[in-house]
Amino acid sequence: MTEVELQKLKFPIGKFQKPETITDVHIENWIQSIESLPQSIIALTSNLNEIELNYNYRPNGWTMKQVVHHCADSHINSLLRFKLALTEKNPTIRPYFEDRFAELVDYSEPIDASISILVSVHKKLGILLKNLNHVDLKREFIHPEHGKRFSLEETIGMYAWHSNHHLAHLKQALHYKDQFK
Repeated sequence: MTEVELQKLKFPIGKFQKPETITDVHIENWIQSIESLPQSIIALTSNLNEIELNYNYRPNGWTMKQVVHHCADSHINSLLRFKLALTEKNPTIRPYFEDRFAELVDYSEPIDASISILVSVHKKLGILLKNLNHVDLKREFIHPEHGKRFSLEETIGMYAWHSNHHLAHLKQALHYKDQFK
């Protein structure tokens, strides 16, 4: 498999591209994507067996289970990042090693707990994000790994992309079935 083919499997919807100007329509669409992720994952995974949930989305990539568990962990962090930025002045958020998280024992367990987390976290996120005003959307946090500030409006877009990115991974794993290990 070529490097270009591997990159397409790694980023099936491409990488996040921040619009030059973020509009209210962007924000509304992004929030809708974030809110719909849990139900989309449930629709894709509810009838899958253990073998299917262990399909990989690319060679040496995560299994479907790992993707679902990762989304739960990542979006817990997302909620906390939004809240920190709303309650502190330019807080520095704490990054984590998502690849190491994926190797922990809970990532091999059934996905029901992570689905429950996603449903609850996304309900809270939806409420929070829909009630941000234009001043709130400009608030920022500092991400030490990237060495830059991120506005909340950009972060909404990044988490909408993240939701759709991993949803595409789940669909990809089902498309390729057990082709990748």
